[in-house]
Amino acid sequence: MSTTIDFRYLSEADMIQAGVTNMADCIATMEEMFLLLHSGDYRMAGPNSDSHGAMVTFPENSPFPTMPKPTADRRFMAMPGYLGGDFHVAGMKWYGSNVANRDKGLPRSILMFVLNDADTGAPLAFMSANLLSAYRTGAIPGVGARHLAKADARVVGIQGPGVMARTSLSAFMAVRPTIDTLNIKGRSAQGVQNFVDWVKASFPSIVTINVVDSTEEVVRGADIVTFCTSTPTGNPDEYPPLKREWMSPGAFAAMPAACCMDDGLNAPEVRKVLDNIRLYEAWYEEVPKPAHCHIPLVGVQLMDSCAEGRVEHAALEDLGAIVAGDSSGRRNDEEIIVMSVGGMPVEDIAWAAKLYRNAVANDIGTTLNLWDQPALG
Repeated sequence: MSTTIDFRYLSEADMIQAGVTNMADCIATMEEMFLLLHSGDYRMAGPNSDSHGAMVTFPENSPFPTMPKPTADRRFMAMPGYLGGDFHVAGMKWYGSNVANRDKGLPRSILMFVLNDADTGAPLAFMSANLLSAYRTGAIPGVGARHLAKADARVVGIQGPGVMARTSLSAFMAVRPTIDTLNIKGRSAQGVQNFVDWVKASFPSIVTINVVDSTEEVVRGADIVTFCTSTPTGNPDEYPPLKREWMSPGAFAAMPAACCMDDGLNAPEVRKVLDNIRLYEAWYEEVPKPAHCHIPLVGVQLMDSCAEGRVEHAALEDLGAIVAGDSSGRRNDEEIIVMSVGGMPVEDIAWAAKLYRNAVANDIGTTLNLWDQPALG
C-alpha cells in the first residue's frame, strides 16, 4: 500500500471558485448537519463531546513584555470535531482574533481550516476559512427562518451591519424571498451606508430600507430580527436588549451575537429554540456563573434563567429536532420565537467537506505533498 500523503490547499479565491458563497447550498448542507446532530452521529470536544472549542486568552497583567494584551476579541481558538453520515470526516477551525486588526485593514479574525480523513487522520485539505465560517454562521439563522419564521415574512430588522449581517440577510432572502423591507442600525454612518449599498446591489427586491437610531426601532414591526453586533462581554446590562413589548405577533428572532432578553421573553408562550442544547450545557459547565457575563448569547442567558428557576429547562427546544421533524416548526402566525445561534465546529466541517469535494471534482486548489514515506516509519 502507498504511504504517500497529499493534501489540497485552498486559498480564499479557490474557496470562492469551489462555491463557498453559495448560500442556498450552504443552508442545505447545514440542514444535513442538523439531522446528524439530532441523531448523535457527531463528536465535538469536551467531556460531553459538545464543546464549542478550546480558547487561549491573555492575563490583564503579565511579567512578559511580548505577551499579547487582553484587548477586545484578543484570543486564539481551536474548534475540532467529527461529523458522520455521508460526510464522515474530522476537522478543526483554528484562528486568531484581535479587534485592532481593523486598524491594519485586516478582518478581526483570521481563520484556517484543516480537514482530516476520519480513518487515518491524514490531512485532506488546508483551507482559507473566513468565508467558510461567515457563510455557515449566516446559514444557521436561515435554517431557523425556514422552519420558524412566518411563511410570508416581509420585514427584517438588523442591528450591526457587518459580515455576519450580510450572510444572515442572504440566508433570510434564500428561504423567505417575500422580504421587501429592512430596518438597519449601526454604530457608524459609513458602516450603515456600506451595508445599504450592498443590499441595494444584492437584493433589489428589498425596496424599503429604514436606517434607524434605536434597537427598539430595529425590532418593532419586524417579522425576522437579528443582532450581529460585536459587544464587550462582562455586563449583560450593556448587551443589546430584546424586549417582548417590541416584538410583533409572529416575530422570529435569530441571535448569533450578544443580546439580553427581558423577563417578558421568559414567558412560557414564547418559544425558546437553541441550535444545540448540549452545546449550551457544555458552556454552562465551563464558565463561572452567571454564565451570561462571560458568553453573551441568549442561549447562555437561558441556561442562567433555568438555574435560577425562572425558566423550565424542558421549555428549551432543539433546532435539530425541529429540522428532523421530531418537534414542530412554526405552529401559527402569532407565536413569538427566539433562537440562539452559538456556532459549532461540525458546521464548519460539513461545509468544508462539501467544498473540498467540489474542489477535487473540479481540480480547484493546489495539491501539496506531506510525504511519500514518513521519515520515522
